[in-house]
Amino acid sequence: MGEGIAARHLADEGYEILDRNWRVGRLEIDLVIRSGNTVAFVEVKTRRPGVQTPEEALSSAQRRRIRRAAGAWLSRHPGAAAEARFDIVAVEVDRRGRCRVRHIPEAFYGDDA
Repeated sequence: MGEGIAARHLADEGYEILDRNWRVGRLEIDLVIRSGNTVAFVEVKTRRPGVQTPEEALSSAQRRRIRRAAGAWLSRHPGAAAEARFDIVAVEVDRRGRCRVRHIPEAFYGDDA
């Protein structure tokens, strides 16, 4: 549910969706998007409001796995981007089913621990 909502939101913002649920081995990237010459590797976090912010829900181990998956994606798509970044899309769904979507560009960096 959250990934579909996030993909629609990003497409509405003008991003090109390059891949959804891209896997290599045990690694996965929720969304790969592009704007201009920048590719972003997006982790989608779906939560109820007030429980934990999506940024807090992304562990250092998850960031490492996303970075490794991004490296694999880039090696299979040479020339796809001059720049790359790591984003989070937070999808908060309240008890009535209403959604609030926040796109957080550069939510973490490739050299984070």
